[in-house]
Amino acid sequence: MIEPSEDAKRISRKGWTFVILGIILLGILFIIGFGLYINILIQNTTDKILGPFENANQQLKTEVFELLNPTPTIIPDPVTIVHEIRSLARLETIQYTVEKVITAETGQGAFGFLFGDRLLFVAHGFVIAGVDLEKVKTDDLRLEDNILYVTLPEPEVFVATLDNSKSYVYDRQMGMLTQGDQSLETNARQVAEQTIKQAAMDDGILDQAKINAENYLSRLFQDLGYQDVIFDYATPVP
Repeated sequence: MIEPSEDAKRISRKGWTFVILGIILLGILFIIGFGLYINILIQNTTDKILGPFENANQQLKTEVFELLNPTPTIIPDPVTIVHEIRSLARLETIQYTVEKVITAETGQGAFGFLFGDRLLFVAHGFVIAGVDLEKVKTDDLRLEDNILYVTLPEPEVFVATLDNSKSYVYDRQMGMLTQGDQSLETNARQVAEQTIKQAAMDDGILDQAKINAENYLSRLFQDLGYQDVIFDYATPVP
């Protein structure tokens, strides 16, 4: 019997070494793959089991949040009561847009840091003025020597109101022992309307309303054939 040479033995040992390493590598790959499969299987099973509980938990959190932060529901009364209907003949000749910053405060003083309440309200509103033609009577128009004399009522402010979509509380500071005066913002809004109207009055809105009314009515009467028109104003009834 011929004995294999040393080189053949070394080649044979190397071959078995590669085979063993290959088997070990395949085993490692199998273990890794099997582990991934088990992990995915466990994850899917966990999702199926815990998914409904997680959804229920999330829904509970949502309901608690909505309970603590309720959205106001506005329900108008379906019954409408009309108190008065009357026709208007107001000639609106000018509009002012005004913005004012209003400071409203209460409980200020030595203990203001405990009981005080203070807010800054940015008021955005508009003022409309003109002449109420409903007050013009037949005797207020007279024609003399081809000149039309027209007596108009004094111009007045028709509307002075806030634009709630643009008005807002800019800042509010309350003392440590107070919950705030609930009527403070309401009072600030009321004062804001008065302040906006007064600001327009001080700026001469009524004078400009008078000029615009005369210009408009002059063109109207000229179109009707009265080329010369003179305006005067009735004395306001006290």
